[in-house]
Amino acid sequence: MSSQNRTGSRRIKITSITGLALAGALVLTGCSPEVEKGWLPTERGTTNHTDRIMDLWVNSWIAALAVGIITWGLLVWCIIAYRRRKGTTGFPKQLSYNLPLEVFYLTIPLFMVLVFFYFTDQDQRAIDDRSQPADVVVDVRGKQWAWDFNYKKGEVITEDLHEAGVQAHLTGNEVNKELLPTLYLPVGKSVDLELNSRDVIHSFWVPAFLQKRDMIPGKTNYIRFTPTKEGTFDGKCAELCGEYHSEMLFRVKVVSESEFQAHMDQLRQDGNTGLLGAEYDRNPNLNEK
Repeated sequence: MSSQNRTGSRRIKITSITGLALAGALVLTGCSPEVEKGWLPTERGTTNHTDRIMDLWVNSWIAALAVGIITWGLLVWCIIAYRRRKGTTGFPKQLSYNLPLEVFYLTIPLFMVLVFFYFTDQDQRAIDDRSQPADVVVDVRGKQWAWDFNYKKGEVITEDLHEAGVQAHLTGNEVNKELLPTLYLPVGKSVDLELNSRDVIHSFWVPAFLQKRDMIPGKTNYIRFTPTKEGTFDGKCAELCGEYHSEMLFRVKVVSESEFQAHMDQLRQDGNTGLLGAEYDRNPNLNEK
């Protein structure tokens, strides 16, 4: 009997040491920059929303891992504590129900779901808040398989301007990104992107901004953010939209306000005044006679 107790005690010690080692490894890996940003494809401070999105993502994983460790620990404890001992005969005592345990099973998961919902809803409302007018409004039109950018007259832009993009051509060689459709945005200015599709469903996605939204024919969706770091960021369509979906690439250049105004002046000199609006949209599901 004492030998059996020693064996059980040894197993519990081994399990405890293993659990502590795994927890320690998890804590140590949290020191790396990749873990701190949840392996997301950006850096903090890229826009006014990236930090909020990153914190929600990382903290959700921390909570999920904590719940997982507790659950795994309880499972291991139950396996060890209530294992069938040597010499035991018959079945263990059968219970039809346990009210406290059943209430626990119901309330704890419900509480967890409500907490996740609260923080997600709070951040989503803040990210999508358009209660104040934006400094810059750009009508982004996705088309098979490129992008048009309409810069609307407003506080920063003095005249309606447009820039029509052409499809990238992937040949297996390095892509010349200077030829890709490029959206210019001034750093530190709030931006409203009006997302529209000229034909089929597309999706506007800039991985570094951690925001993606579908572009649906006949419906305008919006993305509101303030770019806070200058740089050039890759973007793409994230919705399978046809044969050349993979070639529907673009870039976003976040520049100083003076450089942004210089680009607007260049568009004006090139004769790109006015907007390329809905008159250029098409519905591929309607047969043209």
